[in-house]
Amino acid sequence: MSARILLVEDEEKLARFVELELQYEGYQVTKAFDGRRGLELLSAQPFDLVLLDIMLPEINGMEVLRRLRRTSSVPVIMLTARDAVTDKVAGLDLGADDYVTKPFAIEELLARIRTALRKHTPAQEEDILTAQSVKMDVRRRTVTVGDTPVELTKREFDLLKCLLENKDIVVTREQLLENVWDVHFDGGTNTVDVYIRFLRGKLDDVFGMKLIHTVRGVGYVIKDEDK
Repeated sequence: MSARILLVEDEEKLARFVELELQYEGYQVTKAFDGRRGLELLSAQPFDLVLLDIMLPEINGMEVLRRLRRTSSVPVIMLTARDAVTDKVAGLDLGADDYVTKPFAIEELLARIRTALRKHTPAQEEDILTAQSVKMDVRRRTVTVGDTPVELTKREFDLLKCLLENKDIVVTREQLLENVWDVHFDGGTNTVDVYIRFLRGKLDDVFGMKLIHTVRGVGYVIKDEDK
């Protein structure tokens, strides 16, 4: 889903130009031409980013930002014709994420928007898997125990991921073979046992935990409790 951007700018020609450029980049854009309307829109619907002019009628941009920060951490990029350091400091102190001085190149604004959105996009819940002190970032393919990174091979990572996705549920050796190895793999279920030993050597043994439990005759399970 494309990011939703609120543009609060009283110069209608500039607002239209920016709107068209943002839409061309795939963003959903809503416009407001004064600070009061901007606040009304912000209270009525969610946005992923706000482009906020400082010199606005009704309620100026600084006051809009001050009120917004009472309830929202949505990223805000300030737009202004003023290049005074005091204005920039005031905006940043009130919680602005970035500052663009008019006239600006649209390429610069787009780059700053991408940066702000990237910083404020949390990892999706399903991309972070945890058990005890183990944390796996699926997207970045990293594993840590506490603050300590753990180096895993691709197969070890995929095996641990499958177990973490089924935390507190016993996963059979056959299921692990099917999910982690090729469906046509004919190495036998003892291959799973070998890689479980590799994982235990890097996790349970090194960090003194009991993460991976054996269920005799069935398979393995990861438990959140160290017992």
